[in-house]
Amino acid sequence: MGTVANAASDTAKPVDGGTLNVGLATDASIIDPSITGNSVTALITRNIVDSLVGQAEDNKFTPWLAESWDINGDNTVYTFHLRQGVTFSDGTPLDAAAVKYNFDRILDPKTTSSYAKSLLGPIDKIEAPDSRTVVIRYRQSFAPLLQGLSLPYLGIQSPTYLQKAQSTTNTVIGSGPYVLDNFTKGSGSKLSRRADYNWGPGYAAHKGPAHFDQIVFKYLPEASVRLGALASGQLQAIDAVPPANYRSVQGNGKLQVVTRENPGVNSAYFLNTSKGPFQDLKVRQAFQSAVNGPAAVKAAFFGTLKPADNILGPSTLYYDHDISSSWSFDLAKANRLLDEAGWSQKDADGIRKKDGGRLTLHYVYDSTSLAATEVTLAQAVQYQVRQAGFDLQLDPVDSGGWTARANANDYDLVSFYYVRAEPDILRTVFHSAYIPPAGQNASRVKSLDEKLTKAVGASDAERKKLYAEIQKEVIEQAYAVPLFVAAYQLGASKSLHGISWATNAKPNFYDAWLDR
Repeated sequence: MGTVANAASDTAKPVDGGTLNVGLATDASIIDPSITGNSVTALITRNIVDSLVGQAEDNKFTPWLAESWDINGDNTVYTFHLRQGVTFSDGTPLDAAAVKYNFDRILDPKTTSSYAKSLLGPIDKIEAPDSRTVVIRYRQSFAPLLQGLSLPYLGIQSPTYLQKAQSTTNTVIGSGPYVLDNFTKGSGSKLSRRADYNWGPGYAAHKGPAHFDQIVFKYLPEASVRLGALASGQLQAIDAVPPANYRSVQGNGKLQVVTRENPGVNSAYFLNTSKGPFQDLKVRQAFQSAVNGPAAVKAAFFGTLKPADNILGPSTLYYDHDISSSWSFDLAKANRLLDEAGWSQKDADGIRKKDGGRLTLHYVYDSTSLAATEVTLAQAVQYQVRQAGFDLQLDPVDSGGWTARANANDYDLVSFYYVRAEPDILRTVFHSAYIPPAGQNASRVKSLDEKLTKAVGASDAERKKLYAEIQKEVIEQAYAVPLFVAAYQLGASKSLHGISWATNAKPNFYDAWLDR
């Protein structure tokens, strides 16, 4: 599905120069990739910060800032040999001390990098024995490090800049092919090509500077505005092609849609097991059974996205095919379970009651980052679960309100997805060390800790077995209700060439160019 604009399939000679204008449906509130898990931040900063290693589309790891690396037999010592001559855009050298500074900063609790920190795992210490060698030592085996290091969240920034910056929420200085000219929350960002760049990732199609003079990212939340600007040529690419317009964009001779399914944790409702009705397993299982995911996803996305049949997406390592047969929409089962759980009476509206209280649930969502299609999906689910007697209330809040409600444990369910090709992403979402405000374990479960911890250092066969057990427990215990397999839907001009795809299902623009 992704070959139209793929670097590998382009035989024409790239053209240098010009500006790439990209329209984005969601905003980045913070531009420093070390202190956010925001995927828009990752998309933008991939052009500004380089990583120690690259990960190609076939998931193989390639040299980047590190020319080579050695890993000991039990994945507890990683030694990286850095490329010489790399500099940050402020002119300072990217050496072993700079890499160590970045990772020490991420590990420092004061930095509040919960996502980047989770990618680094249980580090014992980081050493820089000389200017070209970085050694990362672990207290226990940690297999997923290379995959985490390939992501922009662990991209290397200039220590000189970091030490001086009052705040990094709207600036970043890296060694990448582009330099950030400016970033304005609610508006967008402008990037300029770095003329002396010469150390791209091993998976790239070319060496040397990027092709575009500039990349401009514009925050355009209105789908009609993004589409109009793409069709008129003001933009050369947009994300989040609206499902209702998918066919018309595909049918336009000058445009193309390239879809890339996300690996990682699928979009799901995460049920708060620590308070309210969802403390009861039967109520959680009843809710899971009352949701007809495939029907709701089809209604909201017009068949452009796949319904999820598991907590992990199919393109994730160790995804278990067998989970899909263990659960499905079953209204009779939902009704039976609610009766068994003591919610056997109903009021005049058909909402179930127990001890005088209604079976009301609060779904809290961030209205600035939840796409309109996902609100439509929630409304479809609201109607579905009402048939079993649930009163599902939709509570839209702004991003600060969402964080406050999550941290205060003031919700019954929330939704999100996490993009990562490595199943260790389950630790970020289900380990008790990441219960809000420490992270994203919104189900607030503790029962998976042992398996999640063991899996990061286990052998391949053992990891596969542990992750299968974890996927099974998430569904059986109804910690979550998977909804859809999120995908990046890039609408682009057919004159845009050289797009490659990162393993977090984001387009890479380093090799991209416009046929003028």
